[in-house]
Amino acid sequence: MRIQDRAHPTKCLASPQRPRHGLNMPIRAAAIRGADRLIDELGGDATGFLSCFGVTHADLDSESAVLPAATATRILRGAARALGCPDFGLRLAAHQDLAMFGPLALAVDNCATVGEALDCVSRFLFLHNPTLRLTRGPDPQRHAGVAVVAYQLSLPDFRHEPQAVDAGLGQLHRTLGQWSGGYDLLGVHLPHPPLVDPGVYTEFFGAPVHFDSTEALLQVRSTLFGQPMATLPDPVVRQMAVQFLESNFTDPREGFAATVHAALRRGIGTVPLRIETHARAFHMHPRTLQRRLAAEGTSFEAIVDEIRRNEARRLLTDTDLPLSQVSARVELADQSGLTRAVRRWFGTTPSQLRRDARRTVAQR
Repeated sequence: MRIQDRAHPTKCLASPQRPRHGLNMPIRAAAIRGADRLIDELGGDATGFLSCFGVTHADLDSESAVLPAATATRILRGAARALGCPDFGLRLAAHQDLAMFGPLALAVDNCATVGEALDCVSRFLFLHNPTLRLTRGPDPQRHAGVAVVAYQLSLPDFRHEPQAVDAGLGQLHRTLGQWSGGYDLLGVHLPHPPLVDPGVYTEFFGAPVHFDSTEALLQVRSTLFGQPMATLPDPVVRQMAVQFLESNFTDPREGFAATVHAALRRGIGTVPLRIETHARAFHMHPRTLQRRLAAEGTSFEAIVDEIRRNEARRLLTDTDLPLSQVSARVELADQSGLTRAVRRWFGTTPSQLRRDARRTVAQR
């Protein structure tokens, strides 16, 4: 384990720990995208440091890689300590852009107003980081014409990591500025003491910053939510993007099994339906994945069987693919394997299932 810092050029100051249950929840590695480049810019060895956590540069640049929330938190905290850079989170926010939102960015970029964009992010934020909530509402201090955007953990029994809050709220501030083309930030509230001279925070946000608050939030003018987006939206693209998100992704806060089901559904035909493959994607051992699923009353095999069943039905009833190709797409050994599986699932043969579906369509 190595990270170069100003005092210890080869000493690794990161010590991976076993994350508590809630913080095992996977988030997109892109949530800390840019951390590797920032570590290198500050004189560290990002490759060696990230390897302490089983993370690579490619993971942070990937649109699909995930890692436990606790790992992302420890990377930020460890880098700040090792590099002697207490404002690491703020610096990271300055390195990030809207591309970090991945598939959500297309829907958000085509919203009509800033408020609509915030609501869209709030609804689908689980795609990026299911441990967080973004909410907008009235100013708790009841100042006229003032509203807030709150940055909240969805895991109430865990405290915010200060570096993660600085990075997240800093990125939210920059994002609101990009959406609106510039906005009035009236105040910033952070749930921790200053990690660096308070003037650094004031310079970054361009507004008064209050520390040791009860929650993390930005105070803005209420009119911001009705302000048009800085870029011209396309409502058709937005509708298509939202429909895609709704049909292809499941909020993991509904359960770990739902998360695994969604991952297998998205990858079928391109990602092998093997537990080792998907366990690596969730940064856990296959036995750990099975235990998590068993705790919710299911198993990897049961989910695979359901995914195969649904995909086989779709290919047989909605396409003209030869049966041999259907077998290959659902990862059954051969056509005879497909026949046995379809008999078990539907009580008929693949050919008969296809004929029945066509007859039903013709009779409509």
